[in-house]
Amino acid sequence: MNDASDILRDMNDRSRDVFRAVVENYMDRGGPVGSRTLSRSLSEKVSAATIRNVMQDLEHLGLLNSPHVSAGRVPTQLGLRLFVDGFLEIEDLKIQDRQKIDATLNGKSADVGGMLDRVGAALSGVTQGASLVLTPKHEAEIRHIEFVSLAQDRALVVLVFSDGQVENRVFTPPPGQTPSSMREAANFLNALIEGKTLSQLRGVIQTEISSRRQEIDLLAQEMIKSGLALWQDEGEETARLIVRGRANLLESGEPDEGLDRIRNLFDDLERKRDIAEFLQLTEDGDGVRIFIGSENKLFSLSGSSLVVSPYMNSDRKIIGAVGVIGPTRLNYGRIVPIVDYTAQLVGKLLSDRS
Repeated sequence: MNDASDILRDMNDRSRDVFRAVVENYMDRGGPVGSRTLSRSLSEKVSAATIRNVMQDLEHLGLLNSPHVSAGRVPTQLGLRLFVDGFLEIEDLKIQDRQKIDATLNGKSADVGGMLDRVGAALSGVTQGASLVLTPKHEAEIRHIEFVSLAQDRALVVLVFSDGQVENRVFTPPPGQTPSSMREAANFLNALIEGKTLSQLRGVIQTEISSRRQEIDLLAQEMIKSGLALWQDEGEETARLIVRGRANLLESGEPDEGLDRIRNLFDDLERKRDIAEFLQLTEDGDGVRIFIGSENKLFSLSGSSLVVSPYMNSDRKIIGAVGVIGPTRLNYGRIVPIVDYTAQLVGKLLSDRS
């Protein structure tokens, strides 16, 4: 395959104008672009026959493709990459888009997970794509643990961290639990947590229970194991990816796009696979990155594009990422500043909390 930069350098002005017009029309309308359409939209008056010849040359270079006979052309993955790298004009962030993102961060809620969930919902709404938010792994020290009975077969474990964040999850307690055993379990843990993160606490719990078996009854022991297992056994890494706006992908599908490709994407999003790799996509640089089609190794089967940016803590360490995924005809010029602004805003907010 020819290198995109070499192709760009060798293209003349007319080829550039026709190529740009094809891609922009494709992104705007989502379907193949014909020579008659281009003859009306180009600033230079060029016949449809001349445009067809130029489009054939662009097809020979691997930049355009004709999905059907006499159906016009669409850009290939190489063509889209060439457009993004050489022709894309990044728009200024619209005031209304910024306001919608800002609105999700209002208030002083200690629930960072809830805030990031709202950010994801706003990002999908603003961009009309599916948003991906990779939340930071929480390593703050634990300040307090509490068990709360909700029903005979439902209980809540609440963790309060030293940075003010609160996490809680509903779980099924072991049979026979009483308010007394719940208090005993919480008191036992609160005596151990000083200066410890959740991962550090897990490492000492079993040892402490074994060495102090006479000090804590069996019900409380089972309560401790069941309550904290939620953070260990139910896919902690998987739960860190928040996905919002799947329905937007169906609504924005291209006319000739097969539903199987959309289903592949849905399956990937549901499985939330390769979460560590999602973060690695951002680690080669601290700006927005665009992955088109098969360049996007996480969702390559769906032929989608991913616009993603990391966010950092106060030490300039990458701790998470935000992104938008959608069809390859995404309005990259508009979405890039939205993703960039959201990532910087989230990073600042989390840094201010630390």
